[in-house]
Amino acid sequence: MAGRILIADDVATNRIVLKVKLTAACYEVLQASGGAEALRCAREDGPDLILLDQRLTDIDGVAVCKRLKEDPQTARIPVIIITAHNDNPSKIAALRAGADEFLTKPLDDLILLARVRSLLRARDTVEELHLRDNTSRALGFAEVTSHFTAPASIAMIAATPVTAMAWKTGLGKATHDNIVVTAKEQALAQNSAEKAPDVFVIACDLAKHDDGLRLMSELRSRPETRHSSILMVIPKGATSKAASALDLGASDLVFEGFDPEEMALRVKTQVRRKQQADRLRETMRDGLRMAVIDPLTNLYNRRYAMPHLARIAERAKTKHRPYAVMVLDIDRFKAVNDTYGHAAGDAVLQEVATRLKDNLRGVDMVARIGGEEFLVAMPDTQLDEARRTAERLCRVINEHPVELRSGKGVVQVSLSIGVAMGGLRSDTRTVEQLIDCADKALFLSKSDGRNQVTFSRTAA
Repeated sequence: MAGRILIADDVATNRIVLKVKLTAACYEVLQASGGAEALRCAREDGPDLILLDQRLTDIDGVAVCKRLKEDPQTARIPVIIITAHNDNPSKIAALRAGADEFLTKPLDDLILLARVRSLLRARDTVEELHLRDNTSRALGFAEVTSHFTAPASIAMIAATPVTAMAWKTGLGKATHDNIVVTAKEQALAQNSAEKAPDVFVIACDLAKHDDGLRLMSELRSRPETRHSSILMVIPKGATSKAASALDLGASDLVFEGFDPEEMALRVKTQVRRKQQADRLRETMRDGLRMAVIDPLTNLYNRRYAMPHLARIAERAKTKHRPYAVMVLDIDRFKAVNDTYGHAAGDAVLQEVATRLKDNLRGVDMVARIGGEEFLVAMPDTQLDEARRTAERLCRVINEHPVELRSGKGVVQVSLSIGVAMGGLRSDTRTVEQLIDCADKALFLSKSDGRNQVTFSRTAA
């Protein structure tokens, strides 16, 4: 499934219509008929996103959203509030309560699904940050989070300087962030020595129609600006452009004629997410690195891998979702050292590590846990996906020989892999027992001829 979505609406017909649309897009759908039930379901089932009707009979939808965001257990779940009332006060109230989006009925399918995809991508970043923070705390390396944050930098790019100045004036009344009006050419001239803006606010149409969309794609493709949040300003009624903007990488959007307070609330959300994402990227460069990174391969080591896997297992139990654990071993590695020397063996380990990282998702963990042995953990992973991934890893290692330094030739390398699935219903195995199952499956891969994948019997 692409994600688990909770629909909270006291009208059964509305829930059914939404469920049909979302199920057709391969989402798993949960339902709640009121605010109290939505709060309970959010805590117990941990959905990835909530579609919340504003007018619920027992608890107002905005109040439900506020309670969700105040509860640490549910605060990270994106919330879309849906209403039949398309007025600014309702929208502002929803955004103030912490809603990530406000959609009016009748729902446009393009916008709804594009917004769902966009919020689920943002959710992945937040969840990965939270998972890494928990692991760091378990290892005793987490630092106290500073409550001080420097003012954010926000760049306004509109079709005319007059329009951009109007945006700046409106936003400036509601924020202390640094706001600058800039041109498309200046944004593209950003270099690595300069700190990129935290948020770009870009008009969809600049000198030409859709010029803003093209600019956004350029910014997303460049290392200097790809991590900045981008809020697109879309012409009124241009729903197809709005959907395209979200799918092309827009962090958020507003329609022309927006209320300045709405812009301020959306920018504030994007600044917060940008800071969270920055923290995620910095975890590999802080004091934790030396303690938990294998210096040869730059992969995590066993010290990090075991508590991180424990966190994955805990989350899988809460969310009732399976995860995969793989133990991988380089075939006949001793012969590489004996034939070519230990420097060649190190080169093989480094190349294998690089290929493993390049062929796994960002949320997956890969660690070196022994001389030529690796551990991969894949959260939120079904059996078929784990099988495809393991077979792909075998293939990418075996298809291309490893080139040795100084022209000393090439080495043909292969992997044997054992896989076990965790988080299955009625599964009471510990993380250590799960790894043992994967290790036994690895032994069968070795015994059956190497360069292959074997699943533990409990997984297959």
